[in-house]
Order: sequence, then C-alpha cells, then structure tokens
Amino acid sequence: MAKSRIIIDCDPGVDDAIALLLAFASPDEIEIVGITTVIGNVSLPLTTRNALRITAMAGRQDIPVHAGCSRPIILPRVQRGASVHGTDGLGDLGVSDATHEAESQHAVDFIIDAILREPGEITLCPIGPMTNIALALIKEPSIAEKIKAIVFMGGAAFTPGNTATDAEFNIWIDPHAAQVVLSSGIPMTMFGLDATRHATLTKARFDQLERDASPIMQTAIAMMRHYGSGDASLHDPCVTAFLIDPTLFRGVDAVIEVECDQAGAYGRTRAVENGNDRPVHVITEVDDERLFQLIDQRLRLL
Repeated sequence: MAKSRIIIDCDPGVDDAIALLLAFASPDEIEIVGITTVIGNVSLPLTTRNALRITAMAGRQDIPVHAGCSRPIILPRVQRGASVHGTDGLGDLGVSDATHEAESQHAVDFIIDAILREPGEITLCPIGPMTNIALALIKEPSIAEKIKAIVFMGGAAFTPGNTATDAEFNIWIDPHAAQVVLSSGIPMTMFGLDATRHATLTKARFDQLERDASPIMQTAIAMMRHYGSGDASLHDPCVTAFLIDPTLFRGVDAVIEVECDQAGAYGRTRAVENGNDRPVHVITEVDDERLFQLIDQRLRLL
C-alpha cells in the first residue's frame, strides 16, 4: 500500500490529538503535508494552539500548522459551554505550550495551493467541521478533480446523532459546509457514528495502554481518561487508522444528504437510496480490538 500524503483538517479536541499522534507515529504509511485548524470542539485560537501543542509534544514542529475559519459559513459562531474535551480542548491537563507558531497563510489558501501543486496526490482528512474544505472548493472549484480523496469523520448515516437535532457534532456545527463537500463528487470515505461509536475506551484498554507508558503515552492516556468520562468513543483516530490499515474497517456505498433547514433536523445526515450524486463509502463496522492494538503499538513509538 502506497504512503498517503495528507492534510489533516482538525479542531483539537482530545480525539483529534490522538488522531494526530497516531499519524505522527506511522511515517511508513502517512506523510502529513500540513495541519489546518477550524472552530469546533473549542474556538479557533484554542484549536490552533492545541495543534501546535501536539506537534511540539511529539517533536514534529516541521509540520506546518495553518489556522482557518473561526465560524461556520452561514450561521454565526456557535456559542458552547463545557465540553468533554475540557475548557482548553485537551482535558485541562496543563499540556505545555509550543514555542513555534502557526504559519501566516490562511488554511483555505494553503489547501488550495497544496492541491494545485500536487494534483491527484493529496488526500484531505477533515476530522472537524468541514468549513475550510468547503471554502477551498468554493474559492477554487478546479481543485475538486485534483483531490485524490477525502476521508472524514462526521455524520451518522444509519444511526442516531449525538446532538439535540439528531445530528453528529461535526456536521451540526456547519452543515452547509458539509453539503458543499459531500456534493462535490470527490471520492470519499465517511467515518460517522455508525462506526466510531464502536471504537470505545474501556478499563481493560486503559490498563493495556498504561503498561510501561512513555511520557507522551502518559499524557495521551490522561487526555483520553478526561475525555472518556463524557464520551467513551475515539471518533477521529479511526480516520488515521484507516490510512494505516484499511482492513480494520468495512462499509457500504450510499449517497449522503445533509439537512440544512433550521426548522428541521438541522445538521442531520441520512443515507439515500437511488440518489443522483456519487455515493460515499460509509464505514459501518470496525474491528475495535485490532484498532486499539494498533493505537497501543504505534503510540509507544513516539
């Protein structure tokens, strides 16, 4: 399997942090062209700060971080209270700040430039709201046919969501952006709640992770323990794991529609049979035991 050259578009977030660490620990399978940040689990200044903190923690200051959109495309910025990610997004553990800074170029422009520079080579991995990806497609429509693939965490095709409107959180933050991306015709793999709810943190798995844990591993475990008290599923690392070993997952093809009407089930995704658009490969099954073995093995390499 050829190495994947990727841009990770994220809103760190504890599970985003684990997804990043898993990618850093897998250089044979993954080459990260850049990291872009967006509002989501916490505000844009915090998601950008956290991306820098995680790259510094892993000694990967060589990977550029580009800050992106601070609000959804249409509706005003979402006002959120307490989160399973803590007030700082990384479990309020006092993770050290980075000494390096984000790049000056906006994330949307970085995505466009990277795709135009290497047409057909780069896979986009949005694991937060899709605002940056959508605006890149709107600003420079020609990149749609030059993106190798999109592998994303978001939505719930055949299962209930996890917000008040029965939407999945990432899509609910900016459903208009998700609609732009999902209707683009780009080859796409979807890790929605159908699969990620099965990637669950358990006592036995924590016990395994804690065995002879390195300092980076100990910090990752502490973040996951804080997060797991509110959400026991590691959603975002499934995207990284898929790029490392796709045999961990199985899915079906379906056309995905996004509800953008505020008077309806705002942000809800649903699978539609006989749709006119190109289908999305919707992951529905995960070998969770092997997934956590992979996370355990790879994070020990950092």
